[in-house]
Amino acid sequence: MSKKVLLSGVKPTGAPHIGNYFGAMKQFVDLQKDHDGFIFIADYHALNFIQNKEEMKKNIIDILLDYLAIGLDPKKITIFKQSDISEHTELAWIFDTFTTMPYLMRAHAYKDAVAKDKEICVGTFNYPMLMAADILLYDPDVVPVGADQKQHVEYARDTALKFNNIFGETFKLPEPLIMKDVSVVPGIDGRKMSKSYNNHIPLFAEYEEIKKCVMSIVTDSSGGIPKNVYAIHKLFRSEEDLKKIYKEKEGKYKELKEILIEDIENFIMPMRERRKELEKKIPEALEILKLGGEKAKILAAKKMQEVREKIGVNV
Repeated sequence: MSKKVLLSGVKPTGAPHIGNYFGAMKQFVDLQKDHDGFIFIADYHALNFIQNKEEMKKNIIDILLDYLAIGLDPKKITIFKQSDISEHTELAWIFDTFTTMPYLMRAHAYKDAVAKDKEICVGTFNYPMLMAADILLYDPDVVPVGADQKQHVEYARDTALKFNNIFGETFKLPEPLIMKDVSVVPGIDGRKMSKSYNNHIPLFAEYEEIKKCVMSIVTDSSGGIPKNVYAIHKLFRSEEDLKKIYKEKEGKYKELKEILIEDIENFIMPMRERRKELEKKIPEALEILKLGGEKAKILAAKKMQEVREKIGVNV
């Protein structure tokens, strides 16, 4: 039997932090062992947030290097750029023709934007249909997501069902692959780690930056174990090890933070050094992206040929 197919997309909207790594990136690396994987750089989705040519170009290259540095293997995972595959936007338009506005108004991102009283662009309102096209073009079996992102896959499934009911069986219904063992990664202030909260630890941070971040972790002096320090430390050591360390160092917050600094540095350093080497070989990395796009294009074009036939525009 062939391997199951997984697909996920990543917006090139800035440098990743350790929350991004443990929440998603690590899973992509782990899953490539027994899945045929497609990981695309969602640059058209990012256009809702980034409208600066040089920033977009830099972010695309950066995220490509990030994924190669953490261990994504282009022999096992197809890495490509969304904008290189015109079938994504073509299929999104076809989905638009039978998708209602009230249905899209239920999307979490849209409701969040309304709640924040933002002036909402059409791209934000319509992004679930582009995302459905991103997913359904490649007939994936699973789409790895966090529990809070399950709706993305549900929208794709609904759209596939609606198309299949109107035009005939065409799209596979993907399943969300919820990483149940991956909890929300806390930031240095105890809230969810996020660049918008400025409470993150960069994934490729240098030693001094790691030290500064860890020493800034908010601690509660009323207890023997600093819970925010411990919550982050669990990402890098087993709880069996930590219970022993935190018992021996009870109340010694500075020493516990120093141990955490060394553990994070030991974890990050190999990836950081690999990334520095990759930065010297950007043309080679871009060739990986190009070859991945060529492979994805073959599959997307084949699926779109089937779609065009089903909707009757092939005459």
